[in-house]
Amino acid sequence: MHFNLKKTQIVFITFLVMQISHGQKQQLPTWKPGFLDIHHINTGRGDATFMVFPDGTTMLVDAGDMSETHPRTTSSRNAALVPNKSRTAPEWIVDYIDQYSPKKQERKLDYALITHYHDDHFGEIDSLRKISEGGYQLTGIMEVGDLIPIKKLIDRGFDYPIDLKDEKVQSQEEFVRDKYEMIPSLKEYWKFIEYQSEKVGLENEALQVGSSNQIILQYHPKDYPKFWVQNIASNGNIWTGFDNSFYPLFKEDEYPGENPLSNAIRIDYGKFNYYTGGDISGINSFGQMNINDVESHVAPVVGPVDVATLNHHGNRDSQNPFYVRTVRPRVWIQQNWTADHPGEEVLRRITSKKLYPGDRDIFSTIMLQGAKEVIGDRLDQYKSQKGHIVVRVYDNGDTYDIYVLDDTSEEREIISKHGPYKAR
Repeated sequence: MHFNLKKTQIVFITFLVMQISHGQKQQLPTWKPGFLDIHHINTGRGDATFMVFPDGTTMLVDAGDMSETHPRTTSSRNAALVPNKSRTAPEWIVDYIDQYSPKKQERKLDYALITHYHDDHFGEIDSLRKISEGGYQLTGIMEVGDLIPIKKLIDRGFDYPIDLKDEKVQSQEEFVRDKYEMIPSLKEYWKFIEYQSEKVGLENEALQVGSSNQIILQYHPKDYPKFWVQNIASNGNIWTGFDNSFYPLFKEDEYPGENPLSNAIRIDYGKFNYYTGGDISGINSFGQMNINDVESHVAPVVGPVDVATLNHHGNRDSQNPFYVRTVRPRVWIQQNWTADHPGEEVLRRITSKKLYPGDRDIFSTIMLQGAKEVIGDRLDQYKSQKGHIVVRVYDNGDTYDIYVLDDTSEEREIISKHGPYKAR
């Protein structure tokens, strides 16, 4: 493939190759206006994606923070906390944000988006957590927001399809017996929202399905008219593809679990498209494609994209054939933390040329030894199996690169660079 690169890109690529060939470690080049940066951060404790939009608007999607008191967390089944245990996962997320935020702007997050209320996406209380001055435990997005101000916090809301603040709902067996304590963690989250609203003016609202003006450029929107964030799904409500209209998959008082209720968005920048959808899935409990599941409904309105994160970390219940054939990304990004990910059958589907033709590259933030032993050399199809994964988009969305950064280093030097890719 041949692309027309700007002179600055050519100079940097040549310089980078020379430096790497001489064994010198290099930092990710500084973000510049016009770049869209999407950083998939690996802490070993769940999803966290930091984004810098073309005008410098910032957004964090999820802030996973699983409890260190669960045996699974410290077992060989799960990833280690990286780069080391001197800080918590949220502290490492904030340290990362501080390194890659636009330097001339006020230190804050313009947006934070929580896809759903599982520990590996928004945090989990436990006996080891510190208590903030606001009286809430510091975990996940609560600790991130305690360290760096958040202007607008978007989640899936609390009252649909069930009212999570209703004591009768909270007393239901599935929540009382939940060993990962979603309801107690939510109670800390609500304290955080109330306190931060008074302290720094945090705004909290639910994702508005169908909207393309809830998450917008904050600084120079007129300079980038071909950039927008499209809200695709939330709470099982699916955008129709027209106006702000949507239709529901679930009835009121019907609770299918957290994963199907995940928030899903698509980011468009010129020709470039990126999709992320939390933990939605499309394979039923018998291992069959579920045409009535969320993946099958979002796929037609998402359409073909350049880059997509693997739904549900690449778990066996995700990436059904219809979804894969429809979104057919050039690049798949897997954010995972356990030896359960990916399911081997998921890997077969996303690499299948029968489902869609052409090249595709796969990157993962971590690959556990258990997965390597079970799946074997099929994992050689990954371009990278460890590190922070950065998508950097140039030229008003015409081209992009993928950088893999060292997640064992506090400096986060470049391990490898892939591309340039041409947006489709």
